[in-house]
Amino acid sequence: MNWKLRDGVSWSATDYGGVLLDTVSGDYYQLNPTGAVVLTAVLAGSDLAAAAAALAEACDVDAEADFLTADASAVIEQLAAAELVVHR
Repeated sequence: MNWKLRDGVSWSATDYGGVLLDTVSGDYYQLNPTGAVVLTAVLAGSDLAAAAAALAEACDVDAEADFLTADASAVIEQLAAAELVVHR
């Protein structure tokens, strides 16, 4: 499934993860480094499995670890629940 930022949301990667700004509400969200890896991957068009692989590489974790896809999914579900990302 492909994701994009909702209109009115901007994203910027930082040295410590990344930040999202909802320019409509003025709300500011900070992502830790693992959340930033997942968001960057899905915004580039990766599916959750590829986002999990990017997370494994970034965190030097076994790519076969079962929790990676669940963690990547949880990040996107939370961002979607906050209406920061939407389906393309």
